[in-house]
Amino acid sequence: MTIEIKVPILPESVADATVATWHKQVGDAVSIDENLVDIETEKVVLEVPSTVDGVIKEIRVEEGATVGEQEVIAIIEEGAVASAPTAEPAAAESTTEASSEDDADKLSPAVRKLVADNNLDATTIKGTGKNGRLLKEDVLNAISNKPAPAAAKSAAAPTPQAAMGERSERRVPMTRLRTTIARRLKEAQDTQAMLTTFNDVNLQAVIDLRKQYKEQFEKVHGARLGFMSFFVKAAIEALKRFPAVNASIDGNDIVYHDFYDVGIAASSPRGLVVPVLRDVDQMSFAGVEKSIGAYGQKAKDGKLTMDDLVGGTFTVSNGGVFGSMLSTPIVNPPQSAILGMHRIEERPVAENGQVVIRPMMYLALTYDHRIIDGKESVLFLRTIKECLEDPARLLLEL
Repeated sequence: MTIEIKVPILPESVADATVATWHKQVGDAVSIDENLVDIETEKVVLEVPSTVDGVIKEIRVEEGATVGEQEVIAIIEEGAVASAPTAEPAAAESTTEASSEDDADKLSPAVRKLVADNNLDATTIKGTGKNGRLLKEDVLNAISNKPAPAAAKSAAAPTPQAAMGERSERRVPMTRLRTTIARRLKEAQDTQAMLTTFNDVNLQAVIDLRKQYKEQFEKVHGARLGFMSFFVKAAIEALKRFPAVNASIDGNDIVYHDFYDVGIAASSPRGLVVPVLRDVDQMSFAGVEKSIGAYGQKAKDGKLTMDDLVGGTFTVSNGGVFGSMLSTPIVNPPQSAILGMHRIEERPVAENGQVVIRPMMYLALTYDHRIIDGKESVLFLRTIKECLEDPARLLLEL
């Protein structure tokens, strides 16, 4: 009995998807619930598992192909058993040829083409896929590590280009996620009147507070007390005071949100993702830290769902984890503002007529000037600064 494997139901507003990676090939045995292929949408990667035990009889779409919802992508022969290895040929040369052909059959079409185009020997490349299968990333790594060919001996003097050695380049299609990021950020630049205002904040009080309660906090709540919870809670306090920063434009209307869903921009193996913390005003510091930690792990494992990423009324981006000193972040539409955090750096500052060294951070607020005035943006950022320099304000809502 043959079973059709179809593209799963796609998230709302997603019209199609791309076949990212086949984990099985024709003739491979599969078990029920075993992942067959990764389907990439604009925001998430969906795993397509086998619904039965059997053998893959047919693969109808190759890696890189665009597919629609419920489209048949493979056929499985239910209950079938993978064929046994062929008998060993008598001649050594024949054995080598058979092995080479068998290895080629195990390669996905995209990997096979990449190997052929670069004149590589697939048997010399270590595969990191399941059961040692060769993945596209393995071939790309082999290409980047491939030594340049030795220059041919010639009596003539080498040309300038020859003296520099071979200058290679490679062309890789953008993922759907990267394409979507590029389109949305460009749309934001084209449609919003974006402006960035800056301030700096002395984090000595926050650092002292963390140092004092870090171990007790982790023991009681089972979560590490980081900096993000302080910034998120300070942002919520500022958003309550300046509702326009938490608003968005819909046509000729301004939509004021009476809830606070904060997106946390994060880097993942697939690119920038912005999972959303819902109703952050109702969360404790521990709740914020646990949610951020859980999203970070899901982003690392590629397990974020569409529900994790949609919505959001405001975004916090922490470029400081990568060493950024200052930046002008781009607003994530349809939101109207984004807060940029940067690295903490000890700098001399004046306090009570004395020059002292303090852990300072630059803050940046990029906002849509169509609905947020300069005064509001400056006071918003100043509110965050005051809350962080005197964390008691967050508890007393001052």
